[in-house]
Amino acid sequence: MKEWRVYAGKVDFEGYAARLHVSPLTVRIMCNRGLRKLEEMEDYLYPDEKKLNHPLMMKDMEQAVDILIDKIRAGRRIRIVGDYDIDGVCAVAILYRGLKGAGADVDWYIPHRMKDGYGLNRGIVEKALQDGVDTILTCDNGISAREEVAYGKEQGMTVIVTDHHDIPSAGIPLADAVVNPKQEDCTYPFKGLCGAAVAWKLVWALFEKQGLPRSQVWDMLEFAAIATVGDVVELQGENRLMVKLGIQKLRGTSIPGLTALIEACDLKPDAIGSYHIGFVLGPAINASGRLESARLSEELLLCEELDDETREKARYLRALNDSRKTMTSESVNEALCLVEGSAMAQDRVLVIYLPHCSESIAGIVAGRLREHYYRPCIILTDSEADPDMVKGSGRSIPGYDLFHELEKAADLMTRFGGHPLAAGLSLKKEHVEAFRRKLNENCTLTEKELTERLWIDIPLPIDRITPEFIREMELLEPFGKGNEKPVFADRNIKILRGYILGKEKNVLKLLVESPGGCRMEALLFQDKDDFLALFESYYGRDALEQLFAGFQEENNPTCLSLVYYPSVNIYRGVETVQIVLQDFHFH
Repeated sequence: MKEWRVYAGKVDFEGYAARLHVSPLTVRIMCNRGLRKLEEMEDYLYPDEKKLNHPLMMKDMEQAVDILIDKIRAGRRIRIVGDYDIDGVCAVAILYRGLKGAGADVDWYIPHRMKDGYGLNRGIVEKALQDGVDTILTCDNGISAREEVAYGKEQGMTVIVTDHHDIPSAGIPLADAVVNPKQEDCTYPFKGLCGAAVAWKLVWALFEKQGLPRSQVWDMLEFAAIATVGDVVELQGENRLMVKLGIQKLRGTSIPGLTALIEACDLKPDAIGSYHIGFVLGPAINASGRLESARLSEELLLCEELDDETREKARYLRALNDSRKTMTSESVNEALCLVEGSAMAQDRVLVIYLPHCSESIAGIVAGRLREHYYRPCIILTDSEADPDMVKGSGRSIPGYDLFHELEKAADLMTRFGGHPLAAGLSLKKEHVEAFRRKLNENCTLTEKELTERLWIDIPLPIDRITPEFIREMELLEPFGKGNEKPVFADRNIKILRGYILGKEKNVLKLLVESPGGCRMEALLFQDKDDFLALFESYYGRDALEQLFAGFQEENNPTCLSLVYYPSVNIYRGVETVQIVLQDFHFH
């Protein structure tokens, strides 16, 4: 059961609301997001592209642009080297379109997840040399490629690194230019950009210095917005501004590949938001890099015409993602069965061996198990390269530094790396059980740390929800990491009736009533079975059967506290307010 907490930040809610022309509730939500000054809230509500930081504020940006201009004028061949995830694919699209527009002789290469691994490697450099490439330009990678950059330089190549990842302890590679706002001596005021956003800034600076049309740079902003949401960087500061402006562009995009993908995913262009990027478009772009090759997604994003071939590429990506979802669901269910049927159910750190799970989705499966149990989880699967080895991907919770804890079991692994909340590793198959035991023996997580907290913005009776209030909340979008969707809480709610919806019968719709007599529909998209099981344990089998027939007022035993967010349902032109449940307690 989650622990509910209510934010307690304070500012002059009434005074700020009057100045900003919003309700005090909206001001309170912004306060909960860490905004305290009136000017900060004004920038947050009413974004202005003039607030974007100029790219030349970034260390080595001018140097990188000057090198590229010289190469373009000399007709030298430039190769962009990206990454196989959504950030890398979008960064390549930005740089390729930008350099082509600037007159460059340019091509691109995206490493294969299984054959190449992450980032620039010696084989990629050697292939570039064989192809007569003069300059390598990395994006979303390269900051850790000291040896590979050095090798390229030894062979007479020019190397420009653009990246956004943390600076390694060994220091930056000795490239001709290194553009990464996280460098200690970089004065760029916002450090949280994704790789595609850094690439977009480079094209902005390149076009400005060459006197090329600014509109062409802004036509690529939607790529940076998609990557920012898809790479799950913080949606704060400049990131939020770019995503807000980029979504506006995406709703009327002129990029054929994006238009085709929006069509293939059955989305309404004018209603696209961060949710659709994070859970529909983004996973479709990522699917090719997970299951086949990221070249498929890149080729779609670089299509120049909205023709049958482009639409077929988009449909294929959607089909790949549907396949990925099926594979993920099957692996998650297998993992749940293994945990529930074994001593692992008592483990504070879950180490689950799924031999047939694809390496490419192990991280997604680990994330799902972490969410289900609220415990660190590592999914191990057979290595495709070595039958005696397993490879793993882990996801953690706050309070458990996964990388630090893996260091304590370093003697059992052949390779590992990562961050506090995510990591990858390899070990011999014979060491799996010892690895599980060692992590759990060393684990110091307490019951309090293993209890998930759910932060509530405002205790708000459902009676007070109106379509006007919901529309005002749209000013707070885009939502995502660091700018979460607002949630509210109410109590003493009666359930009048229940319905099962959806193709897979996985959605629960409830007709609920507040103490004040307000009735509305409440939707539960996750944990339907858990809800019904708990309902039966509180009120009995007869009440569960009565739930779907409808309760009579005099024999309704239900009483519910709930955490929710509100939305507007439009059906045949009629607007009705509904709520989506995030959590619930029975009484």
